Amino acid sequence: MRILHTMLRVGDLERSLEFYTKVLGMKLLSRRDYPEGKFTLAFVGFDERADGRQVGGAEIELTYNWGVEKYDPGTGFGHVAVEVDDAYRACELVKQRGGRVTREAGPMKHGTTVIAFVEDPDGYKIEFIQKKQ
Repeated sequence: MRILHTMLRVGDLERSLEFYTKVLGMKLLSRRDYPEGKFTLAFVGFDERADGRQVGGAEIELTYNWGVEKYDPGTGFGHVAVEVDDAYRACELVKQRGGRVTREAGPMKHGTTVIAFVEDPDGYKIEFIQKKQ
């Protein structure tokens, strides 16, 4: 077994796609409207194959329910983690691209792993974890 994707409900699909593709640098892997169900599913991720699907890694499914403009992320959801080569540089790129950094890069509390947090337009947290050298 392996993890395929994490689903996030979003209030504005275009705004969310802009964040995940332009700010975080993911690729739009697929997008499909379901008119009878009044929703759209868009999958984003890194390392796509020629057929547009992910190679080995997990994806994020952005679910847009037509007409719903906002969701409360709730208290149970924590974050999506993304490995980066340089968390400091990743934060700078997010800021340059108009994204919001909520915790600057630095060693984690009570540890040495360098982490940072950014927030998507719907308030979901994305953690950057710097690769160990």
